[in-house]
Amino acid sequence: MIIRLVCCALAICLGLSGAQAQTNAAPLQSVLQANADAVANPSRGTVDGLVAALLAADLPTVPVFLERWRDRAVYLRASDGLFYYATQVEGGYALTDVDSGADLGRVAAAEMTELRPNAGVRRVIGSALVAFQLLDDDPARRMAALDAIDRSPAEDQLEPLRLSIADEADPLLKARKIRLERLLAARFGETAEVRIAAIESLRGDLGVDARAVLNLILSTTPAVFAELPSDRNIAAVLEPGSDALSEAEAYARLVEADLAPPLTGVAAIRDALIAAIADGQVAGIPVASLTTDAAREAAYEALAATGVVPPLVTLEDQAAALAAHHFVLLYAEPDPAITAAAEETLEAISLKVNLNQTADLALDGLSLASIYFLAAIGLAITFGVMGVINMAHGEFIMMGAYTGYVVQLFIPDYTLSLIVALPLAFAVTFGAGVAMERLVIRWLYHRPLETLLATFGISIALQQLAKNIFGTQARPLTSPEWLSGTLTFNEVVSISMIRVAIFVLALIFLGLLIYILKRTRLGLEVRAVTQNPGMAASMGINPDRINMLTFGLGSGIAGIAGVAIGLYAKVTSEMGSEYIVQSFMTVVVGGVGNVWGTLAGATLIGFLQKGIEFFNPSNTLAAQTYMILFIILFIQFRPKGIIALKGRAAGD
Repeated sequence: MIIRLVCCALAICLGLSGAQAQTNAAPLQSVLQANADAVANPSRGTVDGLVAALLAADLPTVPVFLERWRDRAVYLRASDGLFYYATQVEGGYALTDVDSGADLGRVAAAEMTELRPNAGVRRVIGSALVAFQLLDDDPARRMAALDAIDRSPAEDQLEPLRLSIADEADPLLKARKIRLERLLAARFGETAEVRIAAIESLRGDLGVDARAVLNLILSTTPAVFAELPSDRNIAAVLEPGSDALSEAEAYARLVEADLAPPLTGVAAIRDALIAAIADGQVAGIPVASLTTDAAREAAYEALAATGVVPPLVTLEDQAAALAAHHFVLLYAEPDPAITAAAEETLEAISLKVNLNQTADLALDGLSLASIYFLAAIGLAITFGVMGVINMAHGEFIMMGAYTGYVVQLFIPDYTLSLIVALPLAFAVTFGAGVAMERLVIRWLYHRPLETLLATFGISIALQQLAKNIFGTQARPLTSPEWLSGTLTFNEVVSISMIRVAIFVLALIFLGLLIYILKRTRLGLEVRAVTQNPGMAASMGINPDRINMLTFGLGSGIAGIAGVAIGLYAKVTSEMGSEYIVQSFMTVVVGGVGNVWGTLAGATLIGFLQKGIEFFNPSNTLAAQTYMILFIILFIQFRPKGIIALKGRAAGD
C-alpha cells in the first residue's frame, strides 16, 4: 500500500512547479490536525494514510517533520492539541513551531506528551523519507539516502528510486542510483522477467553487495519429503551418510519433523528395564538372564508390547526410515528460472573475481619485487664488483630514511622535501660508503670472513648511533598528498600510490644503471674490473679507484631506496635489518654482479613471497620461511643464479 502512495505522491511532486505547489499547499499543522489521531497514536494500519496525506501536501517542512517524528522529537501539547518539536531542558521543554521553526519558549513537562512511533511505523517513515531525500536539491542528502538504501534495502524503496533516476543531474549519483535500482529489482522486481533481467545485468559487477544479493536469492533451507515434490524449487538432494549430511543428522531431522520416532539408546533401554523390575523379573524375564544386548532388547520389546514404554527403535529401523525419505535443500526463491539466472550470474562473477584477484596478487608481487630491487641493487653492485659481503648495507637504507625525515623537519612542504631528500640521501650515503671503503673495506679485500665481521660490527654501531640521535621510537616520513591515495581499478584490484611511485622509481634506477654500465666510461671500467681486475689494471684502469666509486655508488642507491621505503614503512634504527636478508637473497638468486639478474631475483622472490602469503595469509613468518627453503633448493640446482656472470671472473 505504502509503495503506491509514495509513488503517486512523487508523481504529483514531479509534475508540479514549486510556485504552484506552494500556492495549493496547506500549512503542516493543518495537515497534522486533520490526521491528529494517526499522528498521536500511529500504527501500521493508520500510518499509510497519514504519510500519503503528508506527501500529497507537498510542503518543504514535511521531510523535517518525518525525521523528527521518526526520532521521537514530536510532542503533543494538551492545552491546545497542537503538535510541536520539543527538546528537554531544565524544568520542562523548549518548543519549536513545526511550520516556521520559530522558538515558542518553554513549557512545563506536564503539558507535553512525547509521540513514540513503534519500529514498524518508523520503517514506513524511513521509506517516505528516502523518497524525499532522493529528490533533494542537496547532493549530500541524496547520497545519504542512497547510503540508507544500501544499508537496509527494502521493497518499498524500489519505485521511489526509479522515479528519481531520470532527473538526477550528478553523473556519479545517477550511476549509483541505476546500480542500486538493479540490485533492488533483482530481489523485489514486479515480475520474474524484470528480476531475471536485473540479475543478468549484474554479470560484470564485482561489488560485494551484488554477490550478497545473489546469495540471498540462492539461500536455501533443509527439508525432508517421503516423495520428491515437483512443485518445489529444489537446490540439492542430500544423501544421508555423506559429508554434507551425516546419518545421525538426517535422522534427527526426521524426528524433528515427526516423521520417525527417536532412536532408542542403550541408556534408555537400561533405565526402562530397571524401572520395570518386579520380583526379580522384567516382563516375566528373569533379571539374571539379561546379560546380553539382545536379551535386554527382547525384554524392552516385551515391555513395549504392554504399552509401558515406547516401541523399540533400532539402527535397522533408522536405516529403513532414512531410505524411505528424501533429504533436500529448498531454495527460498520459488521460481526456478530466477535461481538458475542467479546461479549463472554468480558463477560468471566468481570467475571474474578470481581473475581480478590473480591480477591483484600480481600487482602486489610486482610492488614487493620493486621494493626488493631498490633495496638490493646497491648491494648487487658492491658485492658483484668487489666481492664484499657488506652486512651494513641495510644501515645505509636506514641512513637514507632518516635523511628524508630530517629534511621534512626543515621543509614542511612534503613534495619539495621529497625532491630535496632523494639527492641528499644519495650524497650522504655515498659519502658514508666512500668513507667506509677507504677506512675499513680496502684493508680487507680477499678476506671475506674478516669483511663480514667488520661490516657486521659497523652495522651494530650505526644502529646504536641512530638510536642515540633519533631515539628508539619510529619517526614519521610523510608522503605528499598526491601519494597518499590508492589507485583503484575495480572492487578487487587496487594498489597504493606510494607503491606505484616505488615501482616507477625502480624502473628509473634500472634504466639509469643500465645506461651508466653500458654507455659511460665509468660503466665500462666497472664491467672490466668485474670480469678481470688484473687485466683491467694492465689496461690502465685503477681498480682501487673503481672499487671506491662502486662502493659509494651502491651505498648512495641504498640511501635513495631508504627514502622510498620509509614513505610506507616505519623509520627506525632497525629498519635496515629487515631488508638485508632479502637483499642478499635477491642478489644471489638473480646472479652476482648483474643488474638484470638482480631484477630477475627481485621478481622471483617478490612473486614467490606473495604467492605463499596468499595460501597462508595469517602467518607472514611462515611464508618467509618457506621462501628461504625454496631459495636454498633453487641455488642447489643453479648456484650461479638466474643470470650467471660471464667472463673469467665467472669461474672464480
